[in-house]
Amino acid sequence: MTATVSFTIDSPTGPQKATVAYERRGSGEPLLLLHGIGHHLQAWHPVLDLLAADYDVVAVDLPGFGVSEPLPTGVPYDLETVVPALGALCGALGLERPHVAGNSLGGLLALSMGRAGLVRSVTALSPAGFWTEAERRYAFATLLAMRAGARALPRPALEVLARSSAGRAVLTGTIYARPGRRAPEDVVAETLALRGATGFTQTLSAGGSVNFTEDVPGLPVTIAWGSRDRLLLRRQGVRAKRTVPGARLVRLPGCGHVPMHDDPALVSRVIADTARAAGPERPAGV
Repeated sequence: MTATVSFTIDSPTGPQKATVAYERRGSGEPLLLLHGIGHHLQAWHPVLDLLAADYDVVAVDLPGFGVSEPLPTGVPYDLETVVPALGALCGALGLERPHVAGNSLGGLLALSMGRAGLVRSVTALSPAGFWTEAERRYAFATLLAMRAGARALPRPALEVLARSSAGRAVLTGTIYARPGRRAPEDVVAETLALRGATGFTQTLSAGGSVNFTEDVPGLPVTIAWGSRDRLLLRRQGVRAKRTVPGARLVRLPGCGHVPMHDDPALVSRVIADTARAAGPERPAGV
């Protein structure tokens, strides 16, 4: 069941309140899940129960996505704002230095949280920020085209299109290797989430100048890339490994840009392996 939580964030005009939606399942060490741009927390549904068998799992709608409220007026959607906001979110939910896994934009945020010392381990699935300028322009143009299509398509036409495997491929083939396997109602829901994402434009604009160029030392990091990623091409994983030399670079065979749907068991195992590599949490002061 989706719930909401409010917390205070810093902004250029002083402290402001942010409110986001989340789902929480399981028990054990905390694990935070972050989706990509234009998506919503339901991106993690295929792996939630698998991970909740061993972890206290929290999947969130990032500010301005899914059913979460947008950031307050005038608050930027850049890393300098969103990463501390996620730290405040963790505090509000009682997640002390959780493990974190993120996909695409969420992967970039996860790595940035690792740099900031907010988490115990990082799993980044096709993270943004390791592109050349040409690759960035291609990815952004593709995302803008997907957004324009989602906004232009009337809902009745969307529902008809989602009923066939060919239609699901048209709607989501850019991000899934096996779009025909997606449930029609899920494809409709994520297309509507892309259409209604109030944070999309500002997040994309903020990402235009983002390149992840610093190491993430002192904690386990896994960078995983789908072999059939059509949005952020898999050669970017090699650059990510050079930037974060201590990271484990994992290939996800047969997976697209959002691999949680293409191979839930593999993605769950990759996340769990990374979390286990952190070892048991030490009490404060030890």
